[in-house]
Amino acid sequence: MTKKLFGTDGLRGQVNIYPMTPDVVLRLGLAAGRHFRNGTKRHRVVIGKDTRLSGYIFEYALSSGFCASGMDVFLVGPLPTPAISFLTRSMRADVGVVISASHNPYMDNGIKFFDSRGFKLPDAVEAEIAAKVLDPQAEWDYPAPEAVGRAFKIEDSPGRYNVYLKNTVPQDVSLDGLKVVLDCANGAAYRVSPLVFEELGAKVVKIGVTPDGININRKVGSLYPEVTAAKVLETGADIGIALDGDADRVIVVDEKGRILDGDQIMAICAKDLLERGELPGGVLVSTVMSNMALEVFMRECGGRLLRTPVGDRYVVEAMRGEGAAFGGEQSGHLVFLRHGTTGDGTLAALQIIRIMIQTGKPLSELSGLLTPYPQRLVNVHVERKIPFDEVLAIREAVAAAESELRGAGRVLLRYSGTEAVARVMVEGRDAGTVERLAAALSDTLRTHLR
Repeated sequence: MTKKLFGTDGLRGQVNIYPMTPDVVLRLGLAAGRHFRNGTKRHRVVIGKDTRLSGYIFEYALSSGFCASGMDVFLVGPLPTPAISFLTRSMRADVGVVISASHNPYMDNGIKFFDSRGFKLPDAVEAEIAAKVLDPQAEWDYPAPEAVGRAFKIEDSPGRYNVYLKNTVPQDVSLDGLKVVLDCANGAAYRVSPLVFEELGAKVVKIGVTPDGININRKVGSLYPEVTAAKVLETGADIGIALDGDADRVIVVDEKGRILDGDQIMAICAKDLLERGELPGGVLVSTVMSNMALEVFMRECGGRLLRTPVGDRYVVEAMRGEGAAFGGEQSGHLVFLRHGTTGDGTLAALQIIRIMIQTGKPLSELSGLLTPYPQRLVNVHVERKIPFDEVLAIREAVAAAESELRGAGRVLLRYSGTEAVARVMVEGRDAGTVERLAAALSDTLRTHLR
């Protein structure tokens, strides 16, 4: 994959600094339009965004590129990433595009693509599009003047997504009497998600629903679940739901104010699916970042955990390859392939609430299924991204740490796909040992990757 343009989740960077500049994004629209346009029929692209001020820049730059390439553009405005995946499928578009930097602050933005079936593009396709964008000699094969595309605004998109979400909950499941704290991070879900829960009968206490273009993810949302936890305790709510800026991930809070991460949520949902015979092969798919306790839990339940590289699209690729129905990430991306093709924070929260209602158990009781092993994640700034196994001192430090853990823990080193950062993760049964080993490994990386 061309790392100069695409990272682990599409194109991302600071606004008006390469590569997140209008000229690059215009070329991206041209290149993607050229890739997805074939034959003589009219081709469609659905473009959505979150609430960042810079969304206007890239929305129109992309539209210009796609229209110039001969594709019709359907602009749906601020909507969650999974809504764009859904609308791409339901509108029978050739491609869907989301303008968002997810959980990043407002000064960043990004672009990610979905194919006609609502799945994120594979690395090879992204590489082909990126090569065209980066080629200064690229020829765009412009269509004739009468064959250029048109742009349309679709006003009822939130309603379409609302109905889709409500249909993921059985008709006999009512949220009447349930109090929900919902934090939309001043992001893409600020309009649609509260309505979904309210129309299903819940009383909704709203946080982060007043976007102004620059307050997305600012001390709200899934990066700040303590805000949701405090409101749950203050209002006596049954559950707290914290979404991120593009609402493709979720962190939940039980009625006692305890925060549950993606691993704990996956344990609850996987057990439910297993008991209902809806987890083919007993397989739960997650990434190398998921806690070792989840692996043990799945084994004790008669299932198994299949790990992938970090990134929800790699989780989905493995799910499709294995015929799995459910997967996710510790960060809160949760994918229910029966209902959708990408992570959907609102959909995942609805499934958790369904389990609460059908079992008659509060979330605090359900969350006791999984007690995560102590885990420490450290981000280390690096000057060089050398393969870790090519540095003797790093290999020796990892081997020593793994020997001390004696098979009851893990060490994971990986580079960020978007920053000059190495991530050090250590987990094990003893918190003190985990902290000490993580600090020692971080010091080793700082010394040898300068």
